[in-house]
Amino acid sequence: MLKPLRPAPRKPKQQATAMHNEASPALAALHGRRVLVTGGARGLGAAFVRSLAQAGAQVVFGDVLHDEGRALAASLVEQGHAVTYLPLDLADPASIKQFADRAAVQLGGLDALINNAAITNSGGKFADELSIETWDAVMNVNVRGTWLMSTAALPYLRDSGRGSIVNIASDTAIWGAPKLLAYVASKGAVISMTRSLAREFGTHQVTVNAIAPGLTEVEATAYVPAERHQYYLQGRALTRAQVPDDVTGPVLFLLSDAARFVTGQLLPVNGGFVMN
Repeated sequence: MLKPLRPAPRKPKQQATAMHNEASPALAALHGRRVLVTGGARGLGAAFVRSLAQAGAQVVFGDVLHDEGRALAASLVEQGHAVTYLPLDLADPASIKQFADRAAVQLGGLDALINNAAITNSGGKFADELSIETWDAVMNVNVRGTWLMSTAALPYLRDSGRGSIVNIASDTAIWGAPKLLAYVASKGAVISMTRSLAREFGTHQVTVNAIAPGLTEVEATAYVPAERHQYYLQGRALTRAQVPDDVTGPVLFLLSDAARFVTGQLLPVNGGFVMN
């Protein structure tokens, strides 16, 4: 008589942690990397700074929020991380050049750049209600600032031999969010810029990619109406709120050697709200 089959014993919960640790060599390879982050004082930018520091990278980040930037840097230095805050105003070309040069001196070169800083709170008006001043301010920071920051960092990234840039775009530029025209147009420009820069910078072995996050729970999105948050929540394949940690992993991957042959790509990170 055949004995009934017994179900396979369940593996202990520790297995998941072990698998996670085994899957992290790409992030471990960021140890010692010299990374610039723009707009790093709070929100997504601060999440990038923290995750890079925890991965062992040497980080210089900039912002116009000086008190918050200095406080974050001091906290991470106290924890033993190599993190420095420097003032940065993406609306000022001279500030951009000075930031890149000072950071390169501080770190002894640059290996990576995260173009994160942006004006986000320009929404709530239809296209025919938008002021020229708001449009110009958004474009000067989000588009011109990203371009100038990338070119200011290029000589150092080129010398690195493994330079990488990650531009933070937005999925609003993919699905066409209404009443947010200046921001949406600026992020669409960043996506197109990413592809063009990838071809130009590729001759120097510098990769350029973009991440398109969905609506993420950070300070910069606090002004977004509750209805828009609910719209995202209902439209995601993964039905929960998006948090900064959802975005940091893909960004760190694109900075790692595991992504050395990935360039000119756009990666939406939005829980399946928009799918390419």
